[in-house]
Amino acid sequence: EKPAEPTSKGGRAGALIVSSRQKGNPLLKSLRSVPWEFGDIEPDYVLGQTTCALYLSLRYHQLFPGYIHSRLRTLGRAFELRILLVQVDVADPHPSLRELSQVSLLADCTLLLAWSAEEAGRHLETYKALEAKPADALMERQDGDTLSKLTDALSSVRSLNRPDAVSLLSSFESLERLAAASEQELTLQPGLGPHKARRLHEVLHQPFLRS
Repeated sequence: EKPAEPTSKGGRAGALIVSSRQKGNPLLKSLRSVPWEFGDIEPDYVLGQTTCALYLSLRYHQLFPGYIHSRLRTLGRAFELRILLVQVDVADPHPSLRELSQVSLLADCTLLLAWSAEEAGRHLETYKALEAKPADALMERQDGDTLSKLTDALSSVRSLNRPDAVSLLSSFESLERLAAASEQELTLQPGLGPHKARRLHEVLHQPFLRS
């Protein structure tokens, strides 16, 4: 399947807006299901009227640790939902991820992890799709929509919300892989933390009772 092409200079309603800073980023080749265009914007990606994302490679962060702090300060509170999309491309990511978790918390950003450029692109597509189709519309899809059903099921777990569910399914790609994750792996997922991770792990490993 071919990547979605950037839209014309005039723009297209509903297009994902990409900063010119991102030219050459391999994740752009993974944007297949949404139209996108380059634009003069402060964030790296604008996913809707209230949602934006900054992209950060961990390898780049380790070379230039002050970069993301400068970007976050410049971005300020311009969008209601600010995503810090981090591509994990170093051998030992945990020290940097702990630091960025704290940075995201202080900046009131949502930390989202990707282990490849393709996965990073998929995260952006997911958030763009959610912006274009509100939760009620997503749930009105036909019965065969497995993603919608799984999102609904996960967000029914106490303390988990819909963005948590979308992020988890985007990261693990299937319920089977999510259920196989350890509690520690779940804790590292953006927005979860120890309490939510423990609760989700317990729910996923409860024995199912037959009626």
